[in-house]
Amino acid sequence: MNRPSTSPCESLAERYQGLLEVAQAIAAQRDLDALCRDLAQHLPRVVQVNFVALSLHDPVRNTMRLHTIQANVPADLVGGHEGPVDESPAGVVWQTQQALLAPNVAQERRWPKVIGCMMEDGANSFCFVPLTTAGRRLGAMGFLSLEKEAYSETDLEFLQLVARQVAVAVENALAFQQIAELKDKLAKENLYLEDEIRLDYNFEEIIGESPALKRVLKEVEIVAPTDSTVLILGETGTGKELIARAIHNLSGRQERTFVKLNCAAIPSGLLESELFGHERGAFTGAIAQKIGRFELADGGTLFLDEVGNVPLELQSKLLRVLQEQEFERLGSTRTTKVNVRLVAATNRDLLGMVAEKQFRSDLFYRLNVFPVTLPPLRDRREDIPLLVRYFAQKLARRMDKRVETIPAGVMAALSAYHWPGNIRELENLIERAVILSQGTDLHVPLAELTVAGSTDAQSVTSLEDAERDHIRRALEAAKWVIGGPAGAAARLGMKRTTLQSKMQKLGISRPS
Repeated sequence: MNRPSTSPCESLAERYQGLLEVAQAIAAQRDLDALCRDLAQHLPRVVQVNFVALSLHDPVRNTMRLHTIQANVPADLVGGHEGPVDESPAGVVWQTQQALLAPNVAQERRWPKVIGCMMEDGANSFCFVPLTTAGRRLGAMGFLSLEKEAYSETDLEFLQLVARQVAVAVENALAFQQIAELKDKLAKENLYLEDEIRLDYNFEEIIGESPALKRVLKEVEIVAPTDSTVLILGETGTGKELIARAIHNLSGRQERTFVKLNCAAIPSGLLESELFGHERGAFTGAIAQKIGRFELADGGTLFLDEVGNVPLELQSKLLRVLQEQEFERLGSTRTTKVNVRLVAATNRDLLGMVAEKQFRSDLFYRLNVFPVTLPPLRDRREDIPLLVRYFAQKLARRMDKRVETIPAGVMAALSAYHWPGNIRELENLIERAVILSQGTDLHVPLAELTVAGSTDAQSVTSLEDAERDHIRRALEAAKWVIGGPAGAAARLGMKRTTLQSKMQKLGISRPS
């Protein structure tokens, strides 16, 4: 392909126009692959270019890596090749900072491996120019043509001007990449730097920074110094017992006993004895006197979990002890006085049970003096990474394992999951993950958790689906380039081979 002859003025105008298009391409693109693709399309107007190659120097390994190569002719091109500096024309140009011109590729005897690849692609001549800014030597740009003797000294000067503009874009892209890598390192979550993760409130074992949790803890701070009855509402597994302990620890009763009882775990026939105690012979099997939980909690706090499971026949006696602070043991006529602060909890709709005559209204209003509603984990997703790190660290120490990092993709999948079992489900999963982990990375069995139902009618998803979507978004952002500094593997904080393995496992393939 020979260009038609033009006058010097026309040629100069075309070159200025070409430089303008290069500047526009740089302004419009931050992605280096797309930038080189634009150059390959615009430059043939003024210079015979069929391939544009961008090679960068790796200062750590002292190698030259072909970051990208783009073409305006049909070709099967793959970037990412890496080799010693002196084994490629780009490396020599980077070292000498001098442009390099080869009018006939077939006669070139240096760099046989690189020259062989050029000839396979049909290139017959090339020139390489330094890619340098005022602050650093970045690498080299290569311009290849299907024609022999395609580049003159004038062309070389023009391409050096192009490379100077591209160098600024490359330096900016590398700076953005460095920022992304630093963010990814933070996302890797170094567990052993998180020993003292706590809120400003310093509540023991209550982990989180979400506005929803802070609202709850503010309510706890307000009610704890009083002796008022507190009713903790929330789904199962949201940490109601931890909140009850926090109320006790911040109250004036903190030096006395904190007694707990799960009303759903005790058969209804034995619940009265558990609460109020019994005398010897009060019923069959009562072979000795027993002190109930109210007596044990005298001067302290009694936490009744799942209070909605207290049977109707026992609710009147519970109401009396709350109002009068007195009761009789089973089989006894002697009244026992106590000073107990009650904290109750339930995951049931007590007001609905009142309407259905399954719960006494007077007991409900006595319990509902100061209600505290705990948010489900799906409403405080920003706390999931903190909880994951806390449980992983705690369980790894207990099992004498060294778990140091959590892959960013795994953390994203855990944060996206619906968590119907809330914090308890998360803790159980992390315990299983620590057991399965053999190295320093936390190995979470994402495929084991699938949401069977969604309380807010959102679309049903699984952790495996979340991981697949996260990887696919990273691949799309990287234009489906897997390796390299701007590739999907670098964005996800994993090795190229690991990403390829995950793509195969999750059934991810590049769209046609």
